[in-house]
Amino acid sequence: MSPNNENVMQISGNSLELNGVDGGTRSYKKWLVGLIALIAAAALVASGIWSRVRANRKLRTETSEVALTAVSIVSPQRTTPAEEIILPGNVQPFITSPIYSRTNGYLQKWYVDIGAPVKQGQLLAVIETPEVDQQLEQSLSNLNTTKANLALAEITKNRYEGLLKSHAVAQQDVDNAVGTYNANRATVQAAEANVKQLQALQSFEKIYAPFDGVVTARNTDIGDLINSGSNGGVKTDLFHIAQPGVLRVYVNVPEEYSQGVKVGMTADLALAEFPGRKFQGKLVRTADAINVSTRTLLIEIDVDNPAGTLLTGSYAEVHLKVPSQASTFLLPVNTLIFRSEGLQVGIVKDGNVTLTTVTPGHDFGDQIEIVAGLKSNDQVIINPPDSIVSGQKVQIVQGTLPGDAK
Repeated sequence: MSPNNENVMQISGNSLELNGVDGGTRSYKKWLVGLIALIAAAALVASGIWSRVRANRKLRTETSEVALTAVSIVSPQRTTPAEEIILPGNVQPFITSPIYSRTNGYLQKWYVDIGAPVKQGQLLAVIETPEVDQQLEQSLSNLNTTKANLALAEITKNRYEGLLKSHAVAQQDVDNAVGTYNANRATVQAAEANVKQLQALQSFEKIYAPFDGVVTARNTDIGDLINSGSNGGVKTDLFHIAQPGVLRVYVNVPEEYSQGVKVGMTADLALAEFPGRKFQGKLVRTADAINVSTRTLLIEIDVDNPAGTLLTGSYAEVHLKVPSQASTFLLPVNTLIFRSEGLQVGIVKDGNVTLTTVTPGHDFGDQIEIVAGLKSNDQVIINPPDSIVSGQKVQIVQGTLPGDAK
């Protein structure tokens, strides 16, 4: 064999060996590409499945959250130790009196008019009483007659008693004389009493002020017919006198506040005619009894009024600071649930509703006092739906907690 042929064979052998190696490399690459493609496809499928599972889970979560009842909550507010209550009060003078006549007649003259200050014993008016004057004159004449008869009876009695000592008259005649004397003496006493009565009626012709004060009304004029206040007919008061130096303010306190009202506590008065100004008074006495008709306790507050700034008969708002129970709370009225079980509120605990029965106290309009059934950290539902029941899961969307109030 020639050298050229051998070279050709060697070269061919090498060619064959190289071709085998190259074929294996291509096969490995194809397998690797396929494996990568398979892994990529599996990852793509797994990613799609996971995203769908996650979307389904999110959808279920959102669906469950949407299915929960959304509620707003509020926390109870503890009432202050001294609670201020505002009650209507009637301002009255310390002393007030209508002035009547004690005798019949016609008004001759009056000396004071409304608004006039008067002193005790001051002359207010004079009444003309001609009938009383005539009766008094007649009574005096009768008294004089009875006194004359008494004097004659006394002389006769003394004479008969002297004759009896000499047995010139009978005992019967003496007894008759003594009896006549005693009868005439009783007649004189009756006549004197009648005269005194008519003199008293005549003294009532002059009307005097019973105490220091101010004339608040004059209901008569010159020439008016005056009827005695002691008659059973229609009575007309001639004057009204009030003593406004110290005013009495009467207030009806509701029964639930009665235990906190004590004699000696202070009170502030606010009147519409004095905006922004308050007058201080002192509670001086209470009725110590609840009125069965109004279920209130009547109290009296005295207010000094030396300058007459406050007018009698005024309407006043009385501000009283009454100690309240330490365990009471305030809630908005729209948290209450009215059912056959009684007054209830819905309290959220760990996402669940608990219906709790509460005991109401004072109603302040937009708020109500709760005296039992609540705790300071309770989360009370505002505007609870009618269908709410205990154990129901809810979602809190808005609320006011104790920390928020600060």
